[in-house]
Amino acid sequence: GAEVAGVVVEGGGLAPGTRVAATTPYNGYAELALAPEQLVFPIPAALPFDAAAGFVINYQTAHLGLKRRGRLAPGETVLVHGAGGGVGTASIDVAQALGAGLVIAVAGGADKQDAAWAAGADVVLSPQEDWKAAVREHTGGRGADVVVDPVGGDVLAESLRCMAPEGRLLVVGFASGHIPEIKVNRLLLRHHDLVGVNYGGMLGVDPDFPAAAAREMFGWIEEGKLHPVVGTAFDLADGAEAMRAFAERRVAGKPVLLMR
Repeated sequence: GAEVAGVVVEGGGLAPGTRVAATTPYNGYAELALAPEQLVFPIPAALPFDAAAGFVINYQTAHLGLKRRGRLAPGETVLVHGAGGGVGTASIDVAQALGAGLVIAVAGGADKQDAAWAAGADVVLSPQEDWKAAVREHTGGRGADVVVDPVGGDVLAESLRCMAPEGRLLVVGFASGHIPEIKVNRLLLRHHDLVGVNYGGMLGVDPDFPAAAAREMFGWIEEGKLHPVVGTAFDLADGAEAMRAFAERRVAGKPVLLMR
């Protein structure tokens, strides 16, 4: 599978020549790709193809997590882990569009920290520093209202130590390679929510959510509320190297393959 962007050639309810972004179930790394109509979205003129190619899954995951599952309210503080990656940069951007009061990013390495700044983070921290203490300091001791965690491992448990009362921790993935276990008494004592966010899994629950999310976010782009960051770009012929770089966490943002 892959995210792709280009123009419609044939099929579905869209006219040939329509600029679109899409998600394919397979065979997406090609100059021509077949995608389900449900996952093909007309894109605004303000969104270039390279940004659109990395938009669908990451931005819809961020939208699903922060708006629907995380119930982010204007003025709340958001903490984003893995903030230099595709989901991380999208979450920063979407949080700002939803009116977050403060967006704190945790990203390792200068390139990924630069990507977090470019996505609109208000504060950027290193995972090697005492980021828990820094989060408490930046929030006057209250902690983060919503935490976006695509990392898992020890990050999840440690995040519970710097969350505000009634905070929501979004479980997005396990980039660390470790699925954590927690003692649920922590949830009880501080009235925390541990919330699952699964883009692919939600398709079977609510097939209409991708189109609704796309419409809202493309409207935000036209209003200047979203500013998608283009990730590291590779030529199509270098697709294997792009996958290696992604697996080894050597890329910032969402890697993009350029067809021509």
